[in-house]
Amino acid sequence: MTTTTPRPIRAQDRELPHPPYRLPVLGDVWDLHVTDSSQWGMRGAQKFGGIYERNIFGARVTYVSDPDLLREINDDELWSKFLGVPIRDLRSVAGDGLFTAHNSEPNWAKAHAILAPSFTAAAMKGYHAAMQRCAGELVEHWTGRAGEWVDVPSDTNKVALEVIGRTGFGYEFESFIRTDPHPVVSAMLRALTYINRSAYSHPLIERTVFRQQRAQHRADVAMVNETIDEVIARRRREGAGEHSDLLDRMLTAADPETGELLDEKNIRHQILTFLAAGHETSAGVMAFALHYLSRHPEIAEQARTEIAQVWTGDELEVEQVAKLRYVRRIVDESLRLWPTAPGYFRKARANTILGGQYPFEKNEWVFVVLLQLHRHELWGGDPETFNPDRFLPDRVRARHPELYRPFGVGMRACIGRQFAYHEIVLVLATILRNFDLTADPGYELKVKETITLKPDGLRLKMSRRQD
Repeated sequence: MTTTTPRPIRAQDRELPHPPYRLPVLGDVWDLHVTDSSQWGMRGAQKFGGIYERNIFGARVTYVSDPDLLREINDDELWSKFLGVPIRDLRSVAGDGLFTAHNSEPNWAKAHAILAPSFTAAAMKGYHAAMQRCAGELVEHWTGRAGEWVDVPSDTNKVALEVIGRTGFGYEFESFIRTDPHPVVSAMLRALTYINRSAYSHPLIERTVFRQQRAQHRADVAMVNETIDEVIARRRREGAGEHSDLLDRMLTAADPETGELLDEKNIRHQILTFLAAGHETSAGVMAFALHYLSRHPEIAEQARTEIAQVWTGDELEVEQVAKLRYVRRIVDESLRLWPTAPGYFRKARANTILGGQYPFEKNEWVFVVLLQLHRHELWGGDPETFNPDRFLPDRVRARHPELYRPFGVGMRACIGRQFAYHEIVLVLATILRNFDLTADPGYELKVKETITLKPDGLRLKMSRRQD
């Protein structure tokens, strides 16, 4: 009787499609893009298939958009969250916050346990009034600019920033009052832009060619940290426990398992996480949705019909937001085409053969290309068409379970999903109830990447509705 020893799993045995003209040592450097890396990943998937790789200076990057392979990759028993280069670099701003913490860092589990109750559907009652006030300020701002072109991404950024500032830590950025951006906002935008641009750069290049940008980045991070530390200190002086917001909870609630409170530094990291990841993503979704609504007036009118049926009083009640199901489908379709967090990284927990074909060694990682996954042929023959009916209940039930993942997967999926849906649906409903949208006929959608995605140069005219 003879026995055979299983062949060892070795990364060097993995053969994947890749760009042509690969060079010794340099690899696929001629195919490298740094300013639109997520869209570059999507274009690669369209050329090379549902799994492919790029080799940059010897570093192998595997891109996956095949939903069948994601059955394994999204399984927390087999693969786990990996920060990846841009999110790893975001730690220079947000440290061990919920979005940027490594799986092994104890503050992630502690903060998740403490903050999870603040993001349930029931918790939205505590944020609803503040969200309404922010939406009302946006309406007033646009009413004063009737007949003018408005910078949509800039203004959705303002309303999302005010929402997270007021509901998160009782801070008003005065976005609709100031004539210049708040210094914290400017610093955060520069920081996100720098991180996205430098993610695949070399440290030597950053210390020489981009030394001024590097110095500015460090100054921006220091200024933002100082500002948030003062917000926390002021709350302590005022007395924590009286505001019913996220900061109060972080200062007063203990981890139910350990009984420990979050430390001061981690509280700052959580606030910066909400600022960096929370408001930028929501603002981008609103802007993309308004772009498509301006190009599809029939969809906007269908939404207004639903809004009129649901929103019958002077104010939109908290319970009514969940009844705006068509508006929610508009949000989902906007997230399908342009998930503002455009991908995520996963690493193998052990040596494995992905899909029975591709060997990956323990701790090797892949990047999930949401932009292409959300355009997969399983969506039908028209994946670039904006169609909220893709999210009708019967179509959702029939869909491949891994085909739509805008909030990530597993235990590290976005904790603020319920918050984001409530905020975005409320703001879009308020806009559609009050304004007709006029598109710029010469505008072609261009997407800007600063870790998150947003329309670049999008402007619309807002006309107050009379009915």
